[in-house]
This record gives sequence, structure tokens and C-alpha cells, in this order.
Amino acid sequence: MSSKSQSSSVSGGLLVSATTPVSPSRSCTTLSVHLRWTGSSASCSALIDSGAEGCFMDETWAREHDIPLRQLRESTALFALDGSPLPRIQRETLPLTLTVSGNHSETISFLIFRSPFTPVVLGHPWLVCHNPSINWSSNSILSWNVSCHVKCLMSAIPPVSSVSSSQEEPGDLTGVPEEYHDLRTVFSRSRATSLPPHQSYDCSIDLLPGTTPPRGRLYSLSAPERKALEDYLSVALDAGTIVPSSSPAGAGFFFVKKKDGSLRPCIDYRGLNDITVKNRYPLPLMSSAFEILQGARFFTKLDLRNAYHLVRIREGDEWKTAFNTPLGHFEYRVLPFGLANAPAVFQALVNDVLRDMLNIFVFVYLDDILIFSPSLQIHLQHVRRVLQRLLENCLFVKAEKCTFHASSVTFLGSVISAEGIKMDPAKVQAVIDWPAPKSRVELQRFLGFANFYRRFIRNFGQVAAPLTALTSVKTCFKWSVSAQGAFDLLKNRFTSAPILVTPDVSRQFVVEVDASEVGVGAILSQRSLSDDKVHPCAYFSHRLSPSERNYDVGNRELLAIRLALGEWRQWLEGATVPFVVWTDHRNLEYIRSAKRLNARQARWALFFARFEFVISYRPGSKNTKPDALSRLFSSSVASTDPEGILPEGRVVGLTVWGIERQVKQALTHTPSPRACPRNLLFVPVPTRLAVLQWAHSAKLAGHPGVRGTLASIRQRFWWLLVRSARRLSPVTPLLPAVSGRFPFPLDRGLTSP
Repeated sequence: MSSKSQSSSVSGGLLVSATTPVSPSRSCTTLSVHLRWTGSSASCSALIDSGAEGCFMDETWAREHDIPLRQLRESTALFALDGSPLPRIQRETLPLTLTVSGNHSETISFLIFRSPFTPVVLGHPWLVCHNPSINWSSNSILSWNVSCHVKCLMSAIPPVSSVSSSQEEPGDLTGVPEEYHDLRTVFSRSRATSLPPHQSYDCSIDLLPGTTPPRGRLYSLSAPERKALEDYLSVALDAGTIVPSSSPAGAGFFFVKKKDGSLRPCIDYRGLNDITVKNRYPLPLMSSAFEILQGARFFTKLDLRNAYHLVRIREGDEWKTAFNTPLGHFEYRVLPFGLANAPAVFQALVNDVLRDMLNIFVFVYLDDILIFSPSLQIHLQHVRRVLQRLLENCLFVKAEKCTFHASSVTFLGSVISAEGIKMDPAKVQAVIDWPAPKSRVELQRFLGFANFYRRFIRNFGQVAAPLTALTSVKTCFKWSVSAQGAFDLLKNRFTSAPILVTPDVSRQFVVEVDASEVGVGAILSQRSLSDDKVHPCAYFSHRLSPSERNYDVGNRELLAIRLALGEWRQWLEGATVPFVVWTDHRNLEYIRSAKRLNARQARWALFFARFEFVISYRPGSKNTKPDALSRLFSSSVASTDPEGILPEGRVVGLTVWGIERQVKQALTHTPSPRACPRNLLFVPVPTRLAVLQWAHSAKLAGHPGVRGTLASIRQRFWWLLVRSARRLSPVTPLLPAVSGRFPFPLDRGLTSP
């Protein structure tokens, strides 16, 4: 490896340290690389040489493989590490595709020189460009520079040459448009079942310290299952995806029936998964698939063939995948179904392969790929790009399960079209045909299935509340009339669920909110350009915590806005057009210009500053949809009684100011004046009589007289005349006072007894 002084001593030329006439030893770090050029390809080992000031290729190796070369405009001087001159460099290769570690691909030219023991040298400029993290003991790349994830980690194993590709068995192309028949290899069955090479995406199985994989049970198999096992082992052994094993581990092997009656092999890896260090690579959110479809008119759905089996188990970890069968002990060389890290590993692979297309016109969830475009012409280009990229990376497509150029497509349990998103009719029918549960486990299974579609069902939680209550282990499972009614009503809601429109950030959103004493609800909507009606994009509801239930009505309504904006921040923040918030609490219209805010409101105001919106008053009679969502949890709350801390014999009574609810209800239509003191409720004119009668004649009031009545009112309520009143007659003459004027003059001083 050269030093800076050595570099300076040979200025005007290039240094190289790979010309020593000895074969590479353990002190040399080499990587397996693959080179591809027009009509051909070759593999070799490349020396990592931080002392070389360029990337070089041996002249003899290049000639043997017919690699295309070209003359340099000016020859370049070459020096060894000791400064001695070497033959000048006269030629270089044409741009070649270099693939390192199976998945890191780039276009590069090599300088030609004589190095009989080192076909390729990757020098210091290459190391600086990609900054790989190298495992020096195993001669492997652990990670790459951040920029490589976008620029280089796109093309993994190169495709076979056109000659061999034409001889591949393509599979059934009946449902594949003719525009893609030239890419028939991507639909190959035989290529999809062959053993893939090792690459950086190999699935590692790292165990927790001090643990070993358990040995599972051996399952008995029926005659049809034994025949299926023989066929499965024969095919897998021929393909090389499994091999006989002598591993101390061994998971149980059994079969489950598919919908078509065929048998699916399953391996019980639960014991292994419990002691495996988890890979936390995230799977995409299901909702994110529907956020990027605005404007799409044509859809194509691709299903990858033998997806997991196209990924290898990391070398040395194969023994951990061993499984027991009546016909012997075997282990996987490829990624089997059932491993805890299998989804994360495969999602990372496909994301990197299609990274420059993701969320632009492609959405990927494991082995399901959705391609969407605004026009057919553009869609043809998008589908071709995806198929070519999959073929370059040895990922193959199951043609019989694909849908091409459709106006609507079923994807991840939903039907997607230009009009919006709705539930899969097959799933809806499954709910309708679901028999009444006979046990808690069966009920949990039904609710788990139905809960997946709760974003389509208005008041899902309220309708399902009697069923949810039965899932508690503290409750005896008894299928009652109310449970059957809720079960039937929920089924009916599935048949009448609306189509959720795809949010369009270029048009105005409408957020409808409401709050009750137990919960808040909200609906995100947009007005359709076709019928000028408001259609829902999403539903939201939230159960109030005990502390949140103590908020007054204004703060609960404000909390509903805060939670709704947080839930849909990805659409509302930075929206092109300011959105509208509809609320049935008139006072909130002025919240953004209020000069007096408590600490909680001040925090929320900072959050609101990130959005551009207008709060508009909408009477409760017209705000029924979010109102129903806000009361979604009321049944469960009403059944919860507060637990007292005093013995029952020492409790005389509870003081409950029921009049407050009546006043707060009136405040939704009449705003409080700014002169109203803090922590007091302003009493609108229609409810003043009720307040006076409550303060004077309630059972706990005890007819306290004028001063006592006023004192009770002033503890909680306020209006202008109460502030100045000094004397009151009996309640009956005061009845006209609620209209705003006392029927007698107020004292100017103290009264005499």
C-alpha cells in the first residue's frame, strides 16, 4: 500500500501494487465479481488494492474473454510501489457492467496492464466512490455507501445471454399481452425453481446468546400427504433447494390444505423464531398503497413465482433450517416460508431492485407488485421497465396470477379503480357467510378478519361493541340476543360500505369533527368533480382517556381537531389548497385569533401553525357522521362505574352540577363574550332561568336566600347582571330577568337588616 510520499514521487503517472509475481494469498482481499458486456459475460475474482490509483484488468484475461478494448488518446505512465516504471498503459476496456456481491452494479472502464495472477484490480478511487464496509476475514461486503442504495443496488445477478434465454421454457403466456412476449424469460418456471447464487441479501439466522434451535416433533402423515411429501422432496432435491442434513436442529413438517384441495407444505419454525435476532426492516403500511394512486387509470398486478426460494440462506446458517420428515432429515439452502426474518429480507431485496420506481408508479408488498399509470401508453412503458428490472435480478413472475392493463384490480384485499377503493367482494361474501361463533376463539377470529376493513365501516366500534365485550376473559362467553343482533348488523354494514375516494392533495379537503363525553370522531372528505358531492376518504375515531374526559366541551372539540390533523398529516400538511374544518362548536371559529390561551391550547396552536385551514361552524344537526363516530365508545364507558374510596356507610351524597351540561349544550350555539372570566361558564339567555331555579330550589341548595343563591351561581356561572346584582326578590318575580333586564332597581349601597 503506497504512502503519500510515494504518490508524490511518481506524479504524472499511476501507482499499482498488484504486479507482484506471486499468487494471491490470505493477505490479499478478493471479491467475486461478474462482468457483462454486449452479447457475453464472465466471472472472476477482483483484488481490493487501496494502493492502486485506478481500476485495472489483466491484458491476457481480457484477450481470452474477447472483452472489447479501445486505444487511449494519450498513454498513461504506470509505476510500482517502489517507484520503478512499468510499461505504459495504451488501452482501456469499453464501458462494462460490473456486479459485485451479486447485487451492486455499475458501469465502469478498466485500464489494461499485465497482471497474470490478478484478472481485475479495484483500486483506491473505486473504494472512495463506494466506501464499502468489508469483512476482512470472510472477504465479503457488509454494507455500501448511502448513495449506492439509489445508484448501484439495482441490478443483481445478470440475465443469461439471449441465446440461452430463447431456449428457456417460458411457461403459459396466454394472459400476457404480446408487447411483453420478448421478455418471456421473466415468466420461466424452470429458472424460478433453480438454485440462486449467494448475494448480499442472503438471509442470516443469528441466534440469541446462549440459545440453540429446539428439535421439533415428527408428524404422522396420511397416504395422500406421504405421496405429496415424496413429490416435494424429489423436486426440491433435484433443484438443490434442500439437501440431506445431520443438523442437531429439526422443526416439524406437515401439510395444510389449500382452497383448491391441494396440499401446502408447512414447517413449524416457532421454536427457532423465538430465539432468532429479529430483522426490523419495515414492511410498507397497507394504507400507503392507496395514497399514491391519485390519477391512475390503468393497473397491472404482478405475482412473483417462488419468491422466497430466490433468496439464499447465509452460508453457514443452513443447519438451523433443518426439518424432520418420515422420509428423512433435511435442511434448506434457500429461504423457506415460516422464518421470522423472511418477510423483512425479501422486502429489502425487492425494494432495492425497484427503488427508483417505488411510490412513483410501483407499489410493492413482499411478492405482490402493483403498477399504476394515468394512460395506457405510459402504462406499457412502466410495465416493461418493471419486467426488465425483475429479469435482470433473476426475479420471476407467475403469469397465471397476473393481471395486465386493467381498469380495476384486486390488491391486498381491496378493489382499486379510478373511482376509488372498495372492499373485495369475495371477502365481503366471506363475512356474510360466516356462521355465528360458538366460542371466544371463533369470535376473535371473526373480529380480526372484520377489523381489517374497519376503515370502510362507519361506527364499526359501536356496532361491534357487544361482540368485543364477549372477547374479554373476565366475561362469560354467552351468545345473547344482543350479540346476535350486533353480528347481523355488522354483516349488513359490510354490504353497504361506501367507496373511499383516493385523496388528491391538489384539491381542497374537508375535515368534519365532533366530540362527545367519551370519544372524538372525524371524517376526511373531498368534493367530487363529477357530481359536486362530498365523498369520504377516511374515517377516524378515538376513545378519550380519563384525563381527556375532564376537558370542557370546547377543549374536547379542539382535541378532536388536533387528533384528526395528526392522523391525516401526510395529506393535510402542505396541502395546495387550505382545507376546511367543520365543527358544531361556534367558539372554535375564533380559536386561531384568540389572545388568551391556556398552556394546552398554546401547545396545540403551535401544531396548528403547520397547517393552512379555516374552522367553520356547522350545526350539530348537519354534523351527524362525526358525531356518531365520537360516541363510538359510549356503551363501554357507560357500563364503567367509578370506584369510591370511602366506605358506603360514610357517604351522604354526591354533589353533581347537572345544570352544567345544559349550559354547555347552549354554548354550542351562542359564543361566550370576551368579558367572561376564566374558569366560569357564560350562561346564554335561554338557560338563565334554569340556572336561577337550580341555585335556589335544587334539593342540595336548600333555599339559601338571595346571597346564597348568588354565591352558588358565581362559583361556576357568569353573565353580566349577576356580576352587579346585590339583592334578589323571591325567584318568581325574577323570571323576567332572564331576558336581560331586572324588574326593579339595584341597590346603590348596602341594605339594612
